[in-house]
Amino acid sequence: MLHLILFSVFGLICVAGAVNLLVQSHPINSALSLVVVMGSLAVEYLLLGAEFVAAVQVIVYAGAVMVLFVFVIMLLNAGAEEHTKGSIIALALGVPGMLIAAILIAWVLVTKSGIHPLSLNALPGHPKDIAQLLFHDFLLPFEVTSILVLIAIMGSVVLASRPEAIEHSKKES
Repeated sequence: MLHLILFSVFGLICVAGAVNLLVQSHPINSALSLVVVMGSLAVEYLLLGAEFVAAVQVIVYAGAVMVLFVFVIMLLNAGAEEHTKGSIIALALGVPGMLIAAILIAWVLVTKSGIHPLSLNALPGHPKDIAQLLFHDFLLPFEVTSILVLIAIMGSVVLASRPEAIEHSKKES
């Protein structure tokens, strides 16, 4: 019973951090909200009995990836986001569409998976099978994704560089 209460509390913290991430106007505050989401997800993994996944969540995502995000945000020197009024049509069609999609996804997950949403011990597969898939069968897509992230960071550095610095480097060569 205590596990279910803790799971629900940290789930609410995770959702609140995600909502805060979306409503923030400054990118650094959004990144810090994402750290809260990652940390609460790590606690969720601990409550599910996946200690290794929780440690990886903290070390890789809350640590390394967030440092990378903050580095790119600082490099781009991003200020506060400017808000526009938005479109009435997007609001009128987007909110009902999002609700319908969420209900449909929840219905499919509950009826087709056979996993009751409150059963915490119903994990999909043995860790050895998941490791085999990740590090053997899907190793190439995993590595290609890491190269794409590296290319995106290099592109952001090029786009963020000041025109004066580019002209100065052209004059030197």
